[in-house]
This record gives sequence, structure tokens and C-alpha cells, in this order.
Amino acid sequence: ANTLVNTHGRWVRLWVDDWEALRQLVPEVCAERAPCLVDGVEVFPWELADQAGDCGGCVVEAFACALPLGYLARMRTHQPAPAWINLEYLSAEDWIEECHGLPSPDPQTGLDKRFFFPGFTERSGGLIREPGLLERRDAAQGMDGRALWLARHVTPGASAASRWVSLFCYANGGLPSLLACWQRSAQPILLWVPAGMALRQVGEILGMPPVAGQCLQAGSLTVRALPFLSMRDYDALLALCDLNFVRGEDSFVRAQWAARPMVWQAYRQAEDAHLVKLDAFLARYTAGLDPALALTLRAVWQAWNAGSDLNEAWPAFDRALPALSRHARQWCASLARQKDLAERLVEFVDTIVK
Repeated sequence: ANTLVNTHGRWVRLWVDDWEALRQLVPEVCAERAPCLVDGVEVFPWELADQAGDCGGCVVEAFACALPLGYLARMRTHQPAPAWINLEYLSAEDWIEECHGLPSPDPQTGLDKRFFFPGFTERSGGLIREPGLLERRDAAQGMDGRALWLARHVTPGASAASRWVSLFCYANGGLPSLLACWQRSAQPILLWVPAGMALRQVGEILGMPPVAGQCLQAGSLTVRALPFLSMRDYDALLALCDLNFVRGEDSFVRAQWAARPMVWQAYRQAEDAHLVKLDAFLARYTAGLDPALALTLRAVWQAWNAGSDLNEAWPAFDRALPALSRHARQWCASLARQKDLAERLVEFVDTIVK
């Protein structure tokens, strides 16, 4: 939304249902659940959507959120008919390229809803990448980046020379074995865990209170509990770490822009449909990679997504991290040569409106 306003000159009204979650991600949002202006974006509570006077010339329905009936009624009578975009979930599967941009007639309104699929190829909707993101990453990865972070998040015994790892995950049965591997590591591991489910799991396993500011040392592993981070701070953490464990969609994409090795945990779906998405991304991500290195990466990703013991798969992955770091940088550079999601969305909507 910010990029649409400040880079592409579009007027954007963003409707949000979970106000507190938004305030944690973007602290500039006002505390009161009321309309406000943040970086040029009009932010409105979801419950006011039925009272909106105008639906606008383009309506982006994110992740099948189901628009309120009153809003749909205004869309039906709006002249000219608004461009209606269903911003879908991210996937590396081949079929999204065939469905990207296709219209689907809506029986309630008689309007066409068009599917817009984020993805990793030129034939998809691309990835969110706001201006300045990669420059901020490079600045964070500069000579003083880790020292500045440690000055803000004081951690007794921590060193900028340790291997830095961030952990953001769903409940995972493989975590106890992973923590055990890190405790035996030949190189000191500094694990950063933001508040949430991952921190609660780590606390249960290691007997550490899941409270921001807490530190624990166990063998070669030092754990530092962080507060819930703003988007800017989380981007900086990803950039500073040697390895990032991420989950779902947003942190997954941000980790790729960090140009660091990562391990992705896909959101679990019925009938293991998430494993299909995992394999589809791995096929793209490891294309051209040394076959032995690709197998090493796959072994850890698949074990992590299965919640399996990682004692066997981790040592080879650990040794491969320098090569995986070079690959992550190359992958990021290849994605950065493509147009970002906001630019593709503007171009797509303009073809519909015209």
C-alpha cells in the first residue's frame, strides 16, 4: 500500500480487521481504532467498510477476505465498474502462471473478479519489494551492523563473531533436536527469537521464561528473547543473521530479500498440500545448484516441515552454509531483476480500466 501511494502515485485506503497486529508491525498507526493517515496511506478499521461512501476505481481483496455485503452493493452500482482484484496466496507452483490474471464472474455483483498470483517468475504477480529495501539491507550488513544491534539488544556474552540465527516458526516437533545440535556446535551460536510461538517453544524446551529480554546459555548456544519486532526491525534482523528460519508467506519473502541462507516452514494444510508448495519452491530455488548441495538443503527443509529429528540432516547443512550463502545472494539478485508486485499490479489494473 505504501509503495502504491509513494512510488506510483495512487490513492489507497487500507481496510484492516486486526488493529493491534497492525500497530505492532507499523507502530506509527494510531492507538485508537479509527481512520488515520500513515505514510500517505489511509488506514481504516474493517467494521467501517459497510459505511464507506465510495468503493474506489479498484478493489483489491487480499487472501479471499470476503468483502462486506454493503461494500459489494456499492461496487455493483459504481460507474465505471471497478477493477476487482483477488490478491491470492504466494506459490511457486507452475499452474499459477496459467491462472494469473484470469477473470471469474461473481454471481452476486455480476462483476469480474480477477486473480492476481504473487510468484517468482515473470509470468506471475511478482513479490513485494518496496523501494529502498535492498539498500537498507546492505546498510544493516555493513561493518557496524551487528555492533549497533547488540547495543540495542544487550546480550551478555554475545559476540558479533558468533553464528547468528533467527527463529520464527510454527509449532515444530523438530525443534528439540535442532536446539540440541546447536548446543553441541563447534562454533558459538547466537539465536534470536522474537516474541510468539517460537519463543514459547524454545522456553518450554530449554526452561527459559518466554519474555523479551531473557537470555540463556546452554553449551555453545546462547538464546536471546526479543520483543515483537516492527517490519523495519525484523528486516534488519534477517539481514544480520547468517541463517534465518522463517514461516508462512511474509517472513519467507523478506528472508529472500535478506540474501541469507534460510529454512522455510510452510503453513500446514489439509492432505499435506503444503508439501506440494514446498517441493515446487525447492525445485525453483535449487535449479542450477550443485546436486549434492541441493540434496543437503532439501533434507533439512523437508525434515523441518515434517517435524522430524534433525540430528542426522543438520551436520551436512551446517558445513554447507558458506556455499548456501553465496547461492542466497545470487537468488536474491535474480529476483531483484524482476518487477515487484506493486508495479505489476499497477500495470495490470491500468489495462483493465482502459
